[in-house]
Amino acid sequence: MKNKTVKIITTLFVAISLTGCTKILKDDKKPVQNPETGQNLVSNILCQPENETTIDIYKEHNIDLEKLPKCKNYKITSNGYEGLWTTLFVKPIARLIIIIGELVKNYGLSVIILTLAIRGVLYPITKKTAMQSENMKKAKPKLDKLEQKYKGKTDQESMMQKSQEMMLIYKENNINPLSGCLFSLIQIPLFFAFYEALNRLPVIFEENFLGFQLGTSPLTAFKSGHWLYIIFPILVCAATFFSFKLNQTASMNSEQEQQMKTMMNVSIIFITMASFTMSTGIELYWIFSNGFTIFQNLLVKRRKKNANII
Repeated sequence: MKNKTVKIITTLFVAISLTGCTKILKDDKKPVQNPETGQNLVSNILCQPENETTIDIYKEHNIDLEKLPKCKNYKITSNGYEGLWTTLFVKPIARLIIIIGELVKNYGLSVIILTLAIRGVLYPITKKTAMQSENMKKAKPKLDKLEQKYKGKTDQESMMQKSQEMMLIYKENNINPLSGCLFSLIQIPLFFAFYEALNRLPVIFEENFLGFQLGTSPLTAFKSGHWLYIIFPILVCAATFFSFKLNQTASMNSEQEQQMKTMMNVSIIFITMASFTMSTGIELYWIFSNGFTIFQNLLVKRRKKNANII
């Protein structure tokens, strides 16, 4: 039943996500790039760019910018209906980035503030995932004994008895197996919504933050000799590693533990490699979102430790 629930939620999310996406501007099937930042431009931008080079590129490709609102005047209802995904996720995030950016006068800072604000609002939910990790560690000795008790037994009666005893251990330790999916179900759509909103907002890919161009990827920056951008892949790697490490759930046996460790290492390597081609804006989101997760899990661990001492 629980597996069916996860599948239903996943299917609904995929169906929603397919109703809208970023459209890369192309010339003879090749992505069109801003010569100043190296960023691939999109044809379905949400508002008018202000950079003259960017404006000229869009005009050359017959994009009618006059139909678009100025970014500071952009609203969720602007540009008409583009599907559930864009309406429910992308446009609200884009609007909030603009509102905060106008207040603080910097859109890089706006991305950071909005990231932390959303994670703060979701804290009661994501905290449960962190709590599950700690509860699983507490229950691990009993789960290990259970595994040894039924080792080598594969008949249906033994498997049913093992499952019942396992659920009792989960209940004693306040463990909900489904809550471990919460983190992914929240993190994944948020990441893609931010990714699309940042790619489609000219105020982001034309903006600088602490001297770093938000629309430029580290790989593009390296080609121009700006090696300081290496700090972003390093921070992405560190934030991902510690976020995964602190969010790791105890396993019942060494085989499962090794599988989880392998998956974690592969994920970290993949995300780090991908960060070289991500824009600085989306990397800011990833770093601070995972930074919040690290802080959250450390806080949960500390409270759990203090509760056990008392």
